[in-house]
Amino acid sequence: MVRAIESILANFDQPIRIEDLAKELSMSVSGFHVHFKTVTAMTPIQFQKQLRLQEARRLMLDDGLDAAQAGFQVGYEDASHFSREYKRHFGKPPMRDVEQLRATAILDRA
Repeated sequence: MVRAIESILANFDQPIRIEDLAKELSMSVSGFHVHFKTVTAMTPIQFQKQLRLQEARRLMLDDGLDAAQAGFQVGYEDASHFSREYKRHFGKPPMRDVEQLRATAILDRA
C-alpha cells in the first residue's frame, strides 16, 4: 500500500488508474480498494481529491493564485467543478475560505 500511496502523492494532479495501482501490487481491484481504505480510511479517489484540495488551498494562500488557476494546477479541468468540490470539502467557496484564513492569520499575529 505504501507504493500506491506514494504514487498517488507524486501524481495527485493526474487521473488515477486503480487498475494499474492494483496490478503493480499484484492485487485485484476490489482487494486493492479494501486494503487502501483500511490503511487510509478513504477510497483512492477520496484520497486524491483531499490531496488536490489541500494543495489548491495552499496555492491560493501562499502563491496568490485565484480559484480557477489553483484548481487547474492541481488537476481539475473545470473551474466550477473545482469550486463545488472545494466548498463541499472546506464548507466555503474557495476565495471566501482563503480570505477568512488570511484574516484569521493576521488577527493571530496581532
